[in-house]
Amino acid sequence: MLFDVAMQHITRIARIIDQPCGSALLVGVGGSGKQSLSKLTAFILAQDVYRIVVTSSYSMADLKTDIQTMYMKAGVTGQPTLFILTDTQIVNDKFLIYINDMLSAGYIPDLFARDELDAIVGKVRSEAKSNGVEDAFEPIFNFFVDKVRRNLHLALCFSPVGDAFRVRARMFPGLINCTAIDWFHPWPLDALIGVANRFLSEVEAIPDEDLRGKIAEHMAFVHMSIQEANDNFRLQMRRNNYTTPTSFLELIKFYKNLLNGKVSRINEQIERLSNGLNIMNATTEKVDNL
Repeated sequence: MLFDVAMQHITRIARIIDQPCGSALLVGVGGSGKQSLSKLTAFILAQDVYRIVVTSSYSMADLKTDIQTMYMKAGVTGQPTLFILTDTQIVNDKFLIYINDMLSAGYIPDLFARDELDAIVGKVRSEAKSNGVEDAFEPIFNFFVDKVRRNLHLALCFSPVGDAFRVRARMFPGLINCTAIDWFHPWPLDALIGVANRFLSEVEAIPDEDLRGKIAEHMAFVHMSIQEANDNFRLQMRRNNYTTPTSFLELIKFYKNLLNGKVSRINEQIERLSNGLNIMNATTEKVDNL
């Protein structure tokens, strides 16, 4: 369901990552659609999406290997690539040293060994010479880095909840200075109603469109009322409680499961009653024959 606010975010992200050296910092609570809209935007712009798979043993060396893969794809092959990174994937704040260097300078010191650099220069030498670059190691390597910066874009999906975002922004200024920020605010009422209508249309137990619309409006009202309660809670208790779009989707899922369960139970009771009545009718006929 693409409502107006989602399409506005898509246009913003597209405008950012379609520019050379363009990277986006998407700030919003979890479940607000940062990753989904980033992947959709990359598909629209024909950019490959690259994501790291973080495990308990994922280390700086693994991240360095993933970055090398992205650099080869963007700098040698020339494939536009969007690197999506979430704050939950940053299990070690040292990861941001590499990210900060990528954003600010475009290259990470000691990313490649000397023999690997020679191989890279050899792969892009003919392209660099055709673009008027001097046939020397340093100019051709600079051409490779410029090509990477043109083709490799970052979408940093961070949450403002807690102190981590503030501390990381202060320690690694490239996250703020070298990105364009797009804030993801809570979904508006029309978006909530539209999303609820979309998911409720899959429920066969609600064939009436007017009834489905009223249920969707009530769901949106419940979600918005919880947000108002969160605001009052923050004023009174000086603590934050967040209701995210994921919570709204969970509400819809819970309602669908509950409704389907009730309908199945009623259908089962109807079937049992029907079977009982059939048995009684058959018994009555047998008694009459006797």
